[in-house]
Amino acid sequence: MKRCILKIKGRVQGVGYRASALREGLRLGLTGWVCNCFDGSVEAVVEGKPEKIEAFVAWCHRGPALAHVL
Repeated sequence: MKRCILKIKGRVQGVGYRASALREGLRLGLTGWVCNCFDGSVEAVVEGKPEKIEAFVAWCHRGPALAHVL
């Protein structure tokens, strides 16, 4: 079991990023949470198998279609 804390910056609020990240995490069998931050970023904390977390981090670099991750 591994834990990863992510801070995602860019155009990630108001584009469905949080809901999409939640769905992706559930699809991968991860537990944790995702929230919007006051500075316009999104924070995620996930736990699970290392290979599943790696897949989630890779997804976070892309995000949903309307997002623009820096």
